[in-house]
Amino acid sequence: MIRTWIADIRPLYEIDKYQTCYETLPIFRKEKADKIQSQRGKAQSAGAWALLDRIRKEYGIAEEAAFNLSHSGDYVLCSVALDYVSEPQVGCDIESVKRARLKVAERFFCPSEYKMILEEENKELQDDLFYRFWVLKESFMKATRQGMAMDTKGFEIQLSEPPTLLKRPDGYPQEYYYREYDAGIPYKIAVCSTDKKIDSKIRMELKL
Repeated sequence: MIRTWIADIRPLYEIDKYQTCYETLPIFRKEKADKIQSQRGKAQSAGAWALLDRIRKEYGIAEEAAFNLSHSGDYVLCSVALDYVSEPQVGCDIESVKRARLKVAERFFCPSEYKMILEEENKELQDDLFYRFWVLKESFMKATRQGMAMDTKGFEIQLSEPPTLLKRPDGYPQEYYYREYDAGIPYKIAVCSTDKKIDSKIRMELKL
């Protein structure tokens, strides 16, 4: 099963609390955080890894278990495979909802996806659609471990319940499954995995 946690990083905007968190990070993660200029960016980088570390300790999850991290605005996200023996692929993404970026959608989304967004006359719903597609695409690309190296028009998403891949890129014969989450905040959240069992609830109990 894939389980996902979200955590608020705003406490880490305070220098003392950030430093306490920073000291718990492995060296490579400290080096990554050190390269970031803004306090929010540092908090995002440190907070994402700190959330993963808390999950491992609180729930006894092996370091070998597949995981993926994401962050946006004031929140970090972590998806973890509870059964690491099967080695599923997993990707997650969270994005703060702003105005729909129609030029981005036209350039990077499939024609059907762009058309659906463009034809929505209600601006709030248009914003919602754009960021739903955004996190669904990102989570799939992260699950495949290709990231932005993948052609974003090479796979097509249908906004069913749950969302499905209508078309997959060549070289990815596995079945991929989706889950979207509503955490009661103006963010879109999606998880994609080759494991069909994706927890229906997002976990919010861990604090940074």
